[in-house]
Amino acid sequence: MNPKLTLRYMRPGDIPQVVAIDNESFNPPWSARSYAYEVSESSYSHMVVLENGPTEAPVNGWRRWLQSWVRPRGLVVGYGGLWYIAGEGHISTIATHPDHRGLGYGEILLAAMIQRAITLQAEYIVLEVRVTNTIAQNLYRKYEFEIFGTKPNYYRLDNEDAYDMRLDLTDKAMIARFKRRFAAIRAQQPFIDLYSEVPSPKRKPN
Repeated sequence: MNPKLTLRYMRPGDIPQVVAIDNESFNPPWSARSYAYEVSESSYSHMVVLENGPTEAPVNGWRRWLQSWVRPRGLVVGYGGLWYIAGEGHISTIATHPDHRGLGYGEILLAAMIQRAITLQAEYIVLEVRVTNTIAQNLYRKYEFEIFGTKPNYYRLDNEDAYDMRLDLTDKAMIARFKRRFAAIRAQQPFIDLYSEVPSPKRKPN
């Protein structure tokens, strides 16, 4: 039996695994301190991980909030970051573990962050991607992102340009198509979703 996939909010205990993936995926990578801020301090960050392994039974109230911050029990196979500010959703980062690429995990993470932005009632969602990264661009186009412009020398290490890609979340027909895509992903590769429509655990219960 395959281990369960769980989509959930990033926890402080995930940071070492996330940083390890980040170091394999980006140059320069984010620091552990940056992730700690996004997870524990930022009021606009909605960080997500995709975990492969045991999953706790769902609980309610303060127990759910406490459970959300304990050390993970499975392997983090991918992660992403969504910022939500004044009606704009911004995908700040997304990556999968090098040993688990080509399995559709990146698509699950992307779709989850789009759904999270919809849940937050964002009017649109944006991201930046290298102009040479056609594989990522093809995935974003599958979800109807369009190139809005180009940001010259966006990647400071090698001065490569980035495409500014955006998705209009006010288009009801697009939302309907997205919902069908997200449902198809879940049917093909089931996962437990504790993220896309679940309140952030940083909001402590009363």
